[in-house]
Amino acid sequence: MNKDKLRVGVIGAGYVAINNFFPVFPRYDDVELVGIMTNNLEGAQKAQKLCGAQNAVASLEDLVKLDLDCAFVLTPKAVHAEQISFLLNEGIDVYSEKPMATTLKDAARMVELSEKTGRKLMIGFNRRYAPVCQRAKEVYTDILPDVIIGQKNRPATEYHATLENAIHIVDLMRFYGGEVKDVHAISKFTDPDYETFTTAQLLFENGASGMLIADRSSGQWEESIEIHGGNRSVLIKMPDTVTVTDEKGHHTIDMTPLAMGWARSEDKLGFSYAIRHFLDCVKEDKTPLTNAADAFKTHELLDRILRSAGLPSME
Repeated sequence: MNKDKLRVGVIGAGYVAINNFFPVFPRYDDVELVGIMTNNLEGAQKAQKLCGAQNAVASLEDLVKLDLDCAFVLTPKAVHAEQISFLLNEGIDVYSEKPMATTLKDAARMVELSEKTGRKLMIGFNRRYAPVCQRAKEVYTDILPDVIIGQKNRPATEYHATLENAIHIVDLMRFYGGEVKDVHAISKFTDPDYETFTTAQLLFENGASGMLIADRSSGQWEESIEIHGGNRSVLIKMPDTVTVTDEKGHHTIDMTPLAMGWARSEDKLGFSYAIRHFLDCVKEDKTPLTNAADAFKTHELLDRILRSAGLPSME
């Protein structure tokens, strides 16, 4: 694509959009934010004032009339599949927040539709693009880990809590360890739609072992990845620090001092890097790292964990 500016549309104006996407678009000289769409025109107009978009509309039909090159789907997960399908069929490249669908059947349909239309579909597994996670990947590129421990803990449960939040950690565990051969999971719940915790033992195809811990009764939000192998260890404390340890000692990188005290969540959590990656893939006609086919494997693994734990699956 040989264009000075990409014509970008955004669907959704909730917390994630306002805090992690709208502050990023103005950074780029090659982006023209031509439209914001929400079901409520007043909400779209309010978001328009925040981010300086050229237009505010209340339907996907009106949004695509703005001659988009790509669109960002930042709406609740229940409508992702419907909105992604509409945009792909209109010939528009799509970045969608996770999950791409609430069922594996619909997720598989998104993969097929992306391939059929020849349009890009990138799923927003933004943790992969976070600086601390990228540093860990540098350590475990030439060597494979033996043990991966991933935790995503929060102080309160919610509807299908493991699907809603632990999917990020599941994706990171695949990012570092590859595909998973076997899954054994347990969960505690009174109501299976509102689980208290899920833990899972994962056996990777390369022989590595993984442990997922997704607790919804912890004291505070906590997200971490611990990786061991090749006489090296990495500890990621999202989104701020990564510590690399080997026989010579350990070295910790802290995001806030690197940013002169002004580290922002959209950067530390990887959103800005994921956005830039997608835009570059659209301009250069490249396949995104977290493309639909790869993201489907994370959805499928999460479904196996849910089933093993006796929780509602992505049926």
